[in-house]
Amino acid sequence: MAWSGGSFATFLIVCPTSFFLGMIFSMFPYDYPLLWSAIPTPDSHYDYFEAHLRFLYDSPPLIPRMLHTVIFLGLAGLITKLYRPSESNMLFDGASLVLYMCGVIVYIANILKGLRIVSEGDYGKSTPPATAEGASEQVLGREDSLKVLAASNTILALVLVGVLVLQAGQWYAERKDMQEAESFKKGDKKEASSSTSTSTSGGAGAGAKLTKQPSQSKKKQ
Repeated sequence: MAWSGGSFATFLIVCPTSFFLGMIFSMFPYDYPLLWSAIPTPDSHYDYFEAHLRFLYDSPPLIPRMLHTVIFLGLAGLITKLYRPSESNMLFDGASLVLYMCGVIVYIANILKGLRIVSEGDYGKSTPPATAEGASEQVLGREDSLKVLAASNTILALVLVGVLVLQAGQWYAERKDMQEAESFKKGDKKEASSSTSTSTSGGAGAGAKLTKQPSQSKKKQ
């Protein structure tokens, strides 16, 4: 089968995951100086990063709706593959669903919240004194909040790469199973053909012997 329900569900998983990885890669020039560079990050880089995040947060409502639709498509693909699951589906698709949900949680808990804080420019300034002085919620400053956003992008990228690796592993395992099943069927066909040829040759030899015996009896008479 060149196209089946399982392959279409895999398409629904791989395409949104690759789309999100592309979005995260576009943020890498902003994230790299904050997390991976040994050179101290200049203040101008924080300004550029804030301006970019504000631009993303203030985008038209159609943009986040499209983003959330793509997220739902990936989730629908995973749920579709887990409907009447096989052993392979439970192993690979179950783990993919766990990683995908971890990515959704990171998106909701860290990225959306961080975008809102950066857009408002709050950084805990309007936090009530009871919360600011207590240990119930730690208030982060400007630099720390932007670093948390960059780290969340990195975590989300690793989670999405894990989903792609699991889907590729499932494809490879199913492909190997199909190749082994085809080779097993070919071996059975060869054994069946050899056994039928042997039985046919045996029957022909017995028939030749029977035809020779009457001719020999006629010669004796």
